[in-house]
Amino acid sequence: MNRKKFLKKSLLGAAGMVAGYSLLEAKNTPTAQSTYHQLMAQVGFNHLPNKEEKTMNTVLHKADTRGHANHGWLDSHHTFSFANYYNPNRMNFGVLRVLNDDVVSAGRGFGTHPHDNMEIISIPLAGNLEHKDSMGTTSVIKEGDIQVMSAGTGVYHSEYNQNKDEEVRFLQIWVFPNTQNVTPRYDQISLQAIEKHNAFYQILSPNKDDQGVWVHQDAWFNMGKFDKGTKDTYQLNKATNGVYAFVLEGEVTISGQQLSKRDGFGVWNTPQIEVEANKAAKVLLMEVPMKG
Repeated sequence: MNRKKFLKKSLLGAAGMVAGYSLLEAKNTPTAQSTYHQLMAQVGFNHLPNKEEKTMNTVLHKADTRGHANHGWLDSHHTFSFANYYNPNRMNFGVLRVLNDDVVSAGRGFGTHPHDNMEIISIPLAGNLEHKDSMGTTSVIKEGDIQVMSAGTGVYHSEYNQNKDEEVRFLQIWVFPNTQNVTPRYDQISLQAIEKHNAFYQILSPNKDDQGVWVHQDAWFNMGKFDKGTKDTYQLNKATNGVYAFVLEGEVTISGQQLSKRDGFGVWNTPQIEVEANKAAKVLLMEVPMKG
C-alpha cells in the first residue's frame, strides 16, 4: 500500500473512531491504539523549519479551499484534513492538527465520544455551547469565553447547542501535547477582563500562572480586534515555533499577504509578524512548535 493510500485510510479510521460527526454514543471497549499515536502517524509534520534556510516561510489557505461537510444539524469547514475531508498537503501546521469552523443547529450537538492525548480548545463565536464530560464537568461556554480540555489518559464528553431557537458557532482546535498520558483536566475562562482593542492579547500559553488558559505544549494563542488602518507586531516566543493566523472577521495584511474572512496563513522561520487591518478585523494567532 502506498503512503497516500495508507494516510487516507488511517485518517478516515481515526476520525471515525475518535471524533466522527456520525458518532452519537461512546463505545465501552478500549481503542486498540491511542488517538495521539494514530494522528501522529498521519501528519508526518509536513510544514517544518528548514535548519539551512533562514528566510521566512509561509503557507496560505484561502477560506474557499477548506474542506466542507454539511450534515444538516452540523455545518463544518476544515482547515486541515478531518473525517471525510482528506488532503495530504493539509494535514497540520506543526503540532496544530485540527482547526474546524463549526455551526451547530438549535438543540443539536455531538453525543458522548472519547478523546485521549490531545489538547482540545473550543472558542465560541456565537450562541451557547453546553459541555458535559466523564470528569463530572457540566458547563456552558459562550462568545467571549475560551475552553480547554487536556484529554490525557482518556476522557468522554458531549457538546450541545443549549439554545432551541438559534445556531451556535465555534472553533474546535486540536493541538498535539508535549506530554502524553497526563491526568485529564478541564478549564474555561471569560476573556472580557483581558480583552484589548487594536492590540493582540494572550488567551492561551504553556504556563499555569500566565494570562489565559494553559495547555501541555509550548503554544501561545493571541486574539486581536482592530479598527481599519491600525497595526500591531507579534513577537514569537520561541525561534522553533511558527504562527498560524486565522481571520475571523474583516480583512488584514500579514507580512505582505492580504487576507480575508476565514483565510488562514502560516508563517515560520521569522522572529515576528506584522499585522495591519485593511478593514475592521478580528484575528486569532496560534503560535505552535513546528516539530513534535
